[in-house]
Amino acid sequence: MERVYKKVELVGVSKTSYEDAIKDAISRASKTLHGLAWFDVMEQHGKIVDNAVTEFQVVLKVAFKLD
Repeated sequence: MERVYKKVELVGVSKTSYEDAIKDAISRASKTLHGLAWFDVMEQHGKIVDNAVTEFQVVLKVAFKLD
């Protein structure tokens, strides 16, 4: 049987790291999407306040298998 996937774009945000931003986005998506299969990080951004990094942001595409 052939497999077909759909990709959606997510933005993850964390105060600690890019890795946590990715994990948080995927964890949240898994509550409403099933069959998550892989992800691609498209962009990384950060927020600076008073000369300090205060937020990590990632734009990722997540693929899930269609039923």
